[in-house]
Amino acid sequence: MSRKRQSYDGVALVAPVSVPYQRYSIETAHWWIARALKGSLDAAGVKSRDLDGFSVASFTLFPDTAVGLTQHLGLCPRWLDHIPMGGASGVVSLRRAARAVQTGDADIVACVSGDTNHIDSFRNMLSSFSRFSMDASYPYGYGGPNANFALLTDRYMQEYGATREDFGKICVAQRANALKSPCAVMKKPLTLEQYLDARPIADPIALFDCVMPCAGSEAFLVMTVDEAEKRGLPYATIGGAIERHNAHAEDAIQLRGGWTLDIEELYQQAGCSPEDIDLLQTYDDYPVISMMQIEDLGFCGKGEAPQFVQSHDLTIEGDFPHNTSGGQLSGGQAGAAGGFIGLVEAIRQVTGQAGGTQVANAKTAMVSGFGMINYDRGVCTSAAILKGAGT
Repeated sequence: MSRKRQSYDGVALVAPVSVPYQRYSIETAHWWIARALKGSLDAAGVKSRDLDGFSVASFTLFPDTAVGLTQHLGLCPRWLDHIPMGGASGVVSLRRAARAVQTGDADIVACVSGDTNHIDSFRNMLSSFSRFSMDASYPYGYGGPNANFALLTDRYMQEYGATREDFGKICVAQRANALKSPCAVMKKPLTLEQYLDARPIADPIALFDCVMPCAGSEAFLVMTVDEAEKRGLPYATIGGAIERHNAHAEDAIQLRGGWTLDIEELYQQAGCSPEDIDLLQTYDDYPVISMMQIEDLGFCGKGEAPQFVQSHDLTIEGDFPHNTSGGQLSGGQAGAAGGFIGLVEAIRQVTGQAGGTQVANAKTAMVSGFGMINYDRGVCTSAAILKGAGT
């Protein structure tokens, strides 16, 4: 179906903030979200009373939602959103907030995501993650997404000839990037030999293929370009953004995502092609999902990601910088904040604020999200192309 979308012209993304992750925390999700929100507001010089839009993504806020947070944090927004889409939540939040600013429904929107991680948080979340998990998986001893992604990884390897060395290339590069990131949880170098020798988790997945649940939070602000310039803030702009849900439901096993349905439109919106992307931030709960995104986002053909990965340098200094902050595989997965980690880093990159993880001359970044493993596949996908001011 032919459709014409309004551009995201005039919208600015500012004040990206990552609150350093912790393996475990005694604090609530509310505390983590509040820290990220305050950090972003302080970075932009915005008072909480001037914040009239608020978007939140979190798994461990329960029983609260964004509504409860307005009272808990003393906010009074005229535009409010809660994004329950896991790894796709960052770009989805961005899309909604950008449209709110364009229409005048809000002048300044804070997009925030965060989760805590108590000793038993992850098991409790899995037990009630969805109706599918409650009825069809958890009662039979299902231990979480490792089993799902083991099946997916095994099928991908059989279908396309991928090897563990191919997946290891992604994990080792991201660890090298994480060593330069102040917020990353993983701070020990990782070699390919260590990756290959790691203890098995769910064949063919081993230890370093899995994200580490932790506590943390991420945030950024959305406002008009005029407002950002008036405040003297470095800002990113949105070349384009897409989302898709429950795509390719007919596939027996998920080897492609919803990006395939809209990727051409995304590049058309942004007026660029894969060759113009300076760095890529994929959602990386497992390396096979990053490979799937590299293919579905147009950087190579389906099944060609193993060869693509092996023929490129994925580190910050390489010819294909990927997950420059270490991603989740080495940065940690702070619940729903895993859907924000790449987006916040991309804003830092194209505004020249990435510090030790800065990619030289980064002007255009792509971010993709993947989330909500209801039963056998991720249901939500999203992607955006961000540009530095003047690009």
